[in-house]
Amino acid sequence: MAAQKRGRRSFCFTRQPVIRAWASVAGKKESEGPLQPYFDYTNQDTYFGEATWEKAECRMQQLALEILLQKAGQREADIDLVFSGDLLNQCISSSFALRNTGLPALGLYGACSTMAESLLLGSLAVSGEFANQVVAMTSSHFASSERQYRYPLGYGGQRTPTAQWTVTGSGAVLLASSGTGPRVEAATVGTIVDMGITDANNMGAAMAPAAMDTIQAHLQDLGRTPADYDLIVTGDLGDLGREILLDQFRKAGVNLSGRYNDCGVLIFDLQEQDVHAGGSGCGCSAIVLCGFLLEQLRRGVWKRILFCGTGALLSPTSTQQGESIPGVCHAVSICGEGK
Repeated sequence: MAAQKRGRRSFCFTRQPVIRAWASVAGKKESEGPLQPYFDYTNQDTYFGEATWEKAECRMQQLALEILLQKAGQREADIDLVFSGDLLNQCISSSFALRNTGLPALGLYGACSTMAESLLLGSLAVSGEFANQVVAMTSSHFASSERQYRYPLGYGGQRTPTAQWTVTGSGAVLLASSGTGPRVEAATVGTIVDMGITDANNMGAAMAPAAMDTIQAHLQDLGRTPADYDLIVTGDLGDLGREILLDQFRKAGVNLSGRYNDCGVLIFDLQEQDVHAGGSGCGCSAIVLCGFLLEQLRRGVWKRILFCGTGALLSPTSTQQGESIPGVCHAVSICGEGK
């Protein structure tokens, strides 16, 4: 079997997909943060040369795909399948970025978990021999997200201390059945967890229980402990959500300190940049993965990481109706080339 199921929600890949290449596109604020050296392309123009922020986000995905193929030495015709998604209504950034390319496309919506979801599904397709080369990608844009989910930027609304800053960025990886690079060796599909949080400015608290549920399931299904990973990283709970998750694990008798971090914390300098509780958005975990994390695996700094994409599954409609915020988390275990 290509993907051997080891538990109720987890898979081990007998044929481990190779991450042959990765690409990241980042905005102005992100390029001013600590991970700037790991981004392939940065732009000080929030419009990326386009007329609107929504079109800018579409352009970011196009750039990420172009850079990815260039780095891999591949053409669009060499790609069998694309899994992509974003935060905008009907995932317009992803679909508009791929229109008229002729690429077979499957659109996803996992909110901020989309990078992990696309990576998981792409790995299943490659390991199951349904495709030889698959692109997994996503994006978010601060201004397009603010316009959809919150208030017009010109309104000047105050942000609460628990609020996170939507990352302007796009990340893409090329999964292949052969070649060299980090490998996807296991994955766990998340369940939707809702603990009744209704504050749309406190998504870290809403998503932390889903992260707890998925990480516990992953470790239990595969018979592993946190010590089997050099890093367990969520994306993106932010500073508050990270502390909630650490506290939940302490109460369960598990100490993740020193082995756990969050993409929403890594992407910005929380002391020097005014981002409140940290980063969020599909692009947050995407550009942290498609730069810093995969580069550390390539260099051999880490042998194995557990990449856990977290998503708050709300919409403007559900918020206006007073609904709570369901969360989801998908986990992907990635090994270095020599592991």
